[in-house]
Amino acid sequence: MKKHGIFSGIVLVGLGIYFLGGQLQLAFLKVFQGWPALLVIFGMALLGQAYYAREYQHIFPGTVLLGFGLHFLLSQLLPIWPKHIGVLFLIISLAFFLSARKTKTGFVQSLLFFILACFMLFSDRFSDFFLLFQTSISSIWRFWPLLLILFGLYILFVQKK
Repeated sequence: MKKHGIFSGIVLVGLGIYFLGGQLQLAFLKVFQGWPALLVIFGMALLGQAYYAREYQHIFPGTVLLGFGLHFLLSQLLPIWPKHIGVLFLIISLAFFLSARKTKTGFVQSLLFFILACFMLFSDRFSDFFLLFQTSISSIWRFWPLLLILFGLYILFVQKK
C-alpha cells in the first residue's frame, strides 16, 4: 500500500460513513451530520498522512481541523463543554506544539498561543482582581489587546533575523 494514499483513503472512508449515516438516518450518526464532522474527517486524514507517510508539514493543519471539528461537535453535544473562543487558541497552541515536536520549529509560537489562550480563558478572573484595587490599572486593563497589536508590529517590522 502506498503511503501517499493515506489521505485519500481516510477521506473516502470518512465521507462514505458521513453520507451513509445521512441516508440510513440512524439516531447515533445524526449527531455527526454537519460541517464539524467534515472538519474531523479532513483533520484525521491530514494527521494520518502526516504520521504514517512521515509528511510532518500536515500535522499543524490536521490538528487544527480535527481540534476545531471536535470542539464544535462537543459544544453541540455536551452542555458543559466550554464555548469560549480561548479554546480555539488552545487548539492552535496544541497544533503548534505537536508540529514542533516533529519539525523542530514553532515551539515559541505554541507557548505564545498557550499563554494567549490561558489569558483569554481566565481574563474575567484577572479583571475582577484589578477592579478590586480601583486604580488606574483597571482602566488600562481594558486595552490589553493593544499589547498584542504592538507585539505583532514589533515582530513584523522591527525584529530582523
